Amino acid sequence: MEGEMKNLIKVWIVAMASLCYCYYAVARIRGGMLRLLYLLPIFYLFTILPLTLHTVHFGGTTTFFLVWLGNFKLLLFAFEQGPLSPLPPNLFHFISIACLPIKIKQDPILNKDYKPLNTRNGKNPSYQKAKNSKQSSPNLEPSSNPLTTKVPRSILFLIKALLLAMIIRAYDHRPNLHPSVIFALYCGHLYLALEIALALAVTPARAIFGFELEPQFNEPYLATSLQDFWGRRWNLMVTSILRPTVYNPTRRVSVRVVGPRWASLPAVFATFLVSGLIHEVIYYYITRANPTWEVTWFFVLHGLCVVIEIVVKKAVKDRWKLHRAISGPLTIGFVAVTGAWLFFPQILSSHLDDKIIHESSILIAFISWPLYKFSNLLF
Repeated sequence: MEGEMKNLIKVWIVAMASLCYCYYAVARIRGGMLRLLYLLPIFYLFTILPLTLHTVHFGGTTTFFLVWLGNFKLLLFAFEQGPLSPLPPNLFHFISIACLPIKIKQDPILNKDYKPLNTRNGKNPSYQKAKNSKQSSPNLEPSSNPLTTKVPRSILFLIKALLLAMIIRAYDHRPNLHPSVIFALYCGHLYLALEIALALAVTPARAIFGFELEPQFNEPYLATSLQDFWGRRWNLMVTSILRPTVYNPTRRVSVRVVGPRWASLPAVFATFLVSGLIHEVIYYYITRANPTWEVTWFFVLHGLCVVIEIVVKKAVKDRWKLHRAISGPLTIGFVAVTGAWLFFPQILSSHLDDKIIHESSILIAFISWPLYKFSNLLF
């Protein structure tokens, strides 16, 4: 673990140095193919850097931040789009937004301290772009959540952290548990670990720069449709990155081919396909095993189902709608069943589950020991 920590520090030092080059040098070049050309070495570095890491928690997280989020955000930056355009006011803002799962709330009142360099007439161009984007994509608006309006997010976070710790401890009894119970634990572990890890990753940016950040997850277990689950509740940072990089360009091309009414269908399918391929890449970085393509097929299947869902909704409009007491369990059940069929087998066949459980136990021990010593000093 000590060697892994040293490699992690080296990786992030190189990543931050690369982003300094982007901020001070590449940003001076006019957006377009020339800027993209100057960014190619950074794409290469961000792609190979995580290969020096071998643990799931450090390697997987770094792969997600650099290979997926970092590269996709810099690709948008090359053409003066995305969260890095207009250029943030200082280097530290640029680095935080470029490589962390940060999506700043687009509210001019909450974000009054965040003023990009080329703001004019007191208006925030990023806010205006986001506002226009939301108006053109009403189906991707975050849905209101009655649960989080009643319970503070800090309390929910503590509850979820305790649940994750309980799940990890429950793995000690795996030999005596039914396979269905173990699968349920894996599903809970996946969701809770992702939400907690992404929330912790953005905490320094929130504390240091006062960013008002949008949540990464919006209680996905309350989803009432696949559109709701993938577009409004699950890993919203990925949704916000795939929309400008895959969905919007594909939709613009599709409008010329199938017309505006059905242009969203190939765009949705292409988005899920790219997401599946990127997940295969992340699996490779974690396992270093050849892809089996099951994860890609998982996202292809969900892409097809979301396309069918959109067609059905257009056909029936407001004439017929399932009650959320029925549509909610059906949605979560479909995600769970297809996950057991296509998403988790690759984890189990590569014994990645055992590796994750072992590393999680080490992390819990690492965190609990200082807390134990601190409590002894107090009491």
